Amino acid sequence: MSEAAVEVRSLSKKFIVRHERRPSVKRLFTRLLRPFPSNVLWALRGISLSIEPGQAVGLIGENGSGKSTLLRIVAGILRPTEGSVHVRGRAGGLFELAAGFHPELSGRDNIWLSGALMGYSPRQVAERFDTIVEFSEMADFIDIPVKSYSSGMALRVGFAIAVAFEPEVLLVDEVLAVADAHFQRKAYGHLRRLQERGTALIIVSHETAAIRGTCSRALWLDHGQLRRDGDTNEVLDEYLAYAERNNHG
Repeated sequence: MSEAAVEVRSLSKKFIVRHERRPSVKRLFTRLLRPFPSNVLWALRGISLSIEPGQAVGLIGENGSGKSTLLRIVAGILRPTEGSVHVRGRAGGLFELAAGFHPELSGRDNIWLSGALMGYSPRQVAERFDTIVEFSEMADFIDIPVKSYSSGMALRVGFAIAVAFEPEVLLVDEVLAVADAHFQRKAYGHLRRLQERGTALIIVSHETAAIRGTCSRALWLDHGQLRRDGDTNEVLDEYLAYAERNNHG
């Protein structure tokens, strides 16, 4: 059996939510003596799972269930409060439209900036630059500021950057929905080719058709806990039935 691409063990993530009112000089002083009240929010509790190279996994659940938090911990953006995460190789991700893009810089400059932020050398970015532009189909707009891009245009460039370096683990968080039908087909087709070459995929999406068509396995998160892990169709059917009961309950 090959070494797991992602290994998560007893993972928990805690956030401290402070209830602060609009600041004032008086409150700044009183806060020193009496801190604002706060609540502990456990976004994830006791998550354990293993994902193999070349496996496509759909991450489903209601808003606030911990899906994005889990992806950001796997990507190394957040640190777990408890437990551990081990990623074999490099994890690449697309979490928000134009995340990391500088709005005043052109698409061209942002490709170089994003590559550097991802830890790639100028030579590595140069080797993939033409591929990124070609895949994004943004050659006519690559030299205008990103602030002029529509959400779909930003998605094209961001996705092209994320897949160009073929990371061992690719994380996609609910962004392809803004793409037009043509680019969605192109993007999912490329994800399948990456999967065939051994990239592990973790995809967060509320579009059940996309999850069914791309992922053989689904993870259902419910209030920060792993409720089901199994065959995509079985897990999705159970999740949708649960959501239907709750909406009519």
